[in-house]
This record gives sequence, C-alpha cells and structure tokens, in this order.
Amino acid sequence: MVALLAMVLLVGLGERLAERFLPIYLLALGAGMAVPGVLNAMDNLLSALYSFPGGYLSDRLGYKRALLVFNLVSLLGYAIVIAFPVWWAVFLGAIFFLSWSAISLPASMSLIADALPKTRRTMGVSMHSLMRRAPMALGPIVGGILIDRFGTIPGIRLAFGVALALGVVSIVFQQTLIQDQPESRGTTAESSPRRMLSKMRPSLRVLLAADILVRFAEQIPYAYVVIWCIRNVGVTGLQFGILTTVEMVTAALVYIPVAYLADRSTKKPFVVVTFGFFTVFPLVLLLSDSFALLVAAFVIRGLKEFGEPTRKALIMDLAPEGQKAGMFGAYYLARDVVVSGAALASGFLWQISPAANLLTATACGLAGTLLFAWRGRNLA
Repeated sequence: MVALLAMVLLVGLGERLAERFLPIYLLALGAGMAVPGVLNAMDNLLSALYSFPGGYLSDRLGYKRALLVFNLVSLLGYAIVIAFPVWWAVFLGAIFFLSWSAISLPASMSLIADALPKTRRTMGVSMHSLMRRAPMALGPIVGGILIDRFGTIPGIRLAFGVALALGVVSIVFQQTLIQDQPESRGTTAESSPRRMLSKMRPSLRVLLAADILVRFAEQIPYAYVVIWCIRNVGVTGLQFGILTTVEMVTAALVYIPVAYLADRSTKKPFVVVTFGFFTVFPLVLLLSDSFALLVAAFVIRGLKEFGEPTRKALIMDLAPEGQKAGMFGAYYLARDVVVSGAALASGFLWQISPAANLLTATACGLAGTLLFAWRGRNLA
C-alpha cells in the first residue's frame, strides 16, 4: 500500500502539471474553440477503451508488471508533446499520456483488494484517492506559475518535461517496492469484456446506469471550466491553480471520516450525496462571476468526492473473486464509452452558449441522482 501511494503521488504530480491547462494550450497553438471539447471526448473514449485492457493485463500479468507497462506508455506521450509544439501533437501524445490514470486504476484497485479485508477497503480506496488529490492540488499551481512566468506554450512544454522526469523516478520506485503475486497470474483473467459484463450483478448495473448520467454532468462542462474561469470571469493562471487546490483540499478533508463511516454502515447514502454534488456544480459555476464565488463553486466541486471511494469500494465488493480488476475495467469501459459521446457534444453546446452547456449538465446529473436514490441497493 505504501508503494502504491508513493507511485500515485509521483506520477500524479507529473500528470497534473499541464493537464488542466490543455484547453488553453490548444487555443494558443491555433486550434478552434470546439477542439478542447473534442480532446475531452477523446480522453473519455480512451479512458473507456483502456480500462478493460488495464484490468485484463493486471489479472494476467500481475499488477507490478502491468503498472510498469502503463508507465512506459505515458512517458512516450509526454515525449511527443515536448518534441512537437503543434496542436495535433497534443492529440497524438494524449493517446499515450491520457491512458495512465484509466489503465492503471483497475490494477491499483486489485492491489488494494488483495492487501486489505472488505471491512477496510473503503478506507484503502480513500487513502488512494487522498494521495491522488495531493498532486491534483499542487500540480495546477506549479503549472499556473510556469504559464504566468514563461507564457502558455513554453510553460506547458516545460511542465511536460517535469512530468517525464517524475515518471522515470516513479518507475524505479514502483518496481523496487511493489510485491507481486506471480502464482495467481493468468488463472482467472477474462479476455472478453462482453463475457465480463454478463457477470455483472443487477445492483451493479443500476449503479452503472446512474453513474453514466452523473458523469454527463461532470464531462459536458469539464473542458470548458478553465475557459469560463480565465476568459469569462477573468482569473489568472495562478488563481485557477488556487481554485483547483481549494477543490482538492475540500475533497481531502472529507475522505477519511466518510470512509470510516461507510466501512461501518451501508454505502448507498454516501453515493447519493456524491451524485448530488456532481449535479449542483455546473449550476453554481454558471452563477459565479467573481473569484470569491468561484471559490464557493470549487468547494462544491471538491465535495463531489464525498462518496467516490465508497462507490469504487462497492464495485470491488460486487466483483467476482479473482476477476476484480477485470470487472472494474469492464465497468469503466461501459461507462466511459457512453460518456465520451456527451463530452464530444460539449463543444457544440458551449458554442450555443455556456448556459446551454452547464444547464444540460445539471439536468443529466439530476436524472442520475434520482435513479440511484430510487433503484440503488445498499450493501451492508
């Protein structure tokens, strides 16, 4: 667990230095206003397509070897963006560097499931999520400073260079400390996502359907949040980094107490509250026309992590033994393939008006929240 958390810190810091500023980077390189939405749609689609192979390779190779492969792939993506300062290179490099979070998550969840009993899994997932939020909070501040000091294009290329160096360090750290279980490799790995999805319990299917609608609320405005803050409200790159820090600190403050309660009670109420915060954020963002109001909006955005570890732990509880990484990957495959369509539509909604984008997101989130509140099932 210590080795996993250290790896998440190192790789995550590199990943988050430039990721939140990619829409501004694309526009600076001459891309049109719809292009950031296309990139976000590609991010969701790749996250979906990489999730199941990530789970399969983890079940097949063991999480130690699988994580090495995933890290090397992301480093290739960073190198492409550094070498070619043109907007299409961002898409080419993103094929590789956007994969790390999605493709490594099933392996990380499998490691947690192996290392901890069921009564501690929510806490374990919460610690993983908490450690992920540390670089999410620090990375955009450093990235914002680099942009303010060196300019958008040089600053973001420099951020990718730092990400490449941190990725190399993380590989050494990861391969030295993480222990694998070679005796279990390949014995139960399922290579077909269709067969894996057919094993999904009805209660997990309800969670998946509600989660898809709620992710519409997150991903429809996702690529345009930074554009709204910087261009519409007028905050600086550093101020946007501070807003991201507010979001991550808020999430960090709720992780541990919520995990403690969720491991000792039913999980449904925590997931319903989380879905509610996903739903409210786009509406509050639309009403924010100053830095102070944006701080309040990003506090709400941080509170959407209230029950996210609980949701992930619920997936692992409901997944079959020996195939937990595969089921986790299949769940994310099904979810993110559908959500990528909503992300693709986000650019067209934004061109109609920011209000059309943000209000559509709120309506989708409300539908998902009500669905899970009605049909979702508790797991003691």
